[in-house]
Amino acid sequence: MDSLDNQFKQKSFWGRPEGTTGMLFLVALVGGLGYLLVSSMGAILTFAGQTLGLAVILLALAALVYMVLDPKMRNLIWYMYKGVMRWITGIFVQIDPIGILKSYVEDLKDNLSKMNKQIGMLRGQMHKLQEIIVNNRKQIESNLQLASKAKASNKEAIMILKSRKAGRLQESNVRLEDLYKKMEVLYRVLTKMYENSQILMEDIKDQVDLKEQERKVIHASNSAMKSAMSIISGDPDKRAMFDAAMEAVADDVASKVGEMERFMEMSANFMQSIDLQNGIFEEEGMKMLEKWEKEGVSLILGEQKTQLLMQANDDSDVLDLNAPIKEPVRESAHRNQYDNFFE
Repeated sequence: MDSLDNQFKQKSFWGRPEGTTGMLFLVALVGGLGYLLVSSMGAILTFAGQTLGLAVILLALAALVYMVLDPKMRNLIWYMYKGVMRWITGIFVQIDPIGILKSYVEDLKDNLSKMNKQIGMLRGQMHKLQEIIVNNRKQIESNLQLASKAKASNKEAIMILKSRKAGRLQESNVRLEDLYKKMEVLYRVLTKMYENSQILMEDIKDQVDLKEQERKVIHASNSAMKSAMSIISGDPDKRAMFDAAMEAVADDVASKVGEMERFMEMSANFMQSIDLQNGIFEEEGMKMLEKWEKEGVSLILGEQKTQLLMQANDDSDVLDLNAPIKEPVRESAHRNQYDNFFE
């Protein structure tokens, strides 16, 4: 578990859904006790005026001071409080990391299907754009030849007309070639993200199948009472440590699924902003992609992001649009990316 602590900053209790429940409960408890204290002050003072009443109040205060000052008792009460808040929250919200991971597997299946369609649409647009660029080049060459012949024949008006048309086509091609480069970045990233997300989904499935059974064994052998006794004796709570690791896995998967969905949304907006028929596209879509390129390391792509950007901008590394989308095959020596969370 040390590697888990070193790599991931666990959410505090207050940063989780049950923490919100705990905060509301605590506010309600303090408010209720404050109201009860104020409204019953007369009765309390009367009770404290009696010997038995004073003894009860002093005993209650001593118990409270003991719970506050003794670290083991304080940890035990905190553990029980968190357990109750987690149980209450679980009635209304899915907070079980195994259940959350199962829902993420379904989300990934859905997203992979959508991403596959996006890749197909993007590839179609890139083929059309290539055709437009090639046709423009042919027209540029044709117009330059006509301009040359017109010049030789002293037909200045025709020469100017054809030269200007060739110039406009050349300017258009510069913009379209720049657009193609951006679409190539998008294509390379989407295909690699598709590949990595499939492996991610398989790794999550494996972890869910394995850890669901493991958790049953741990929870059976480390009951709530045994966990409480471990806290009192100062021993680590294996049950809590296992659950913390599962929550860290769920948080990491949530970040990766979120990144995947954000990139898909950005790529969809980018493609919708392109009108190849009229040879126009919105600058906003280009800026969004450029912003993503300059952002930090991708959770799904890792160091591959830099490599993909270099490949897209390398003229010698020609992208084969007719190549089928690579289906990832996990090697026999493949190590699940979430194994180290439980070490």
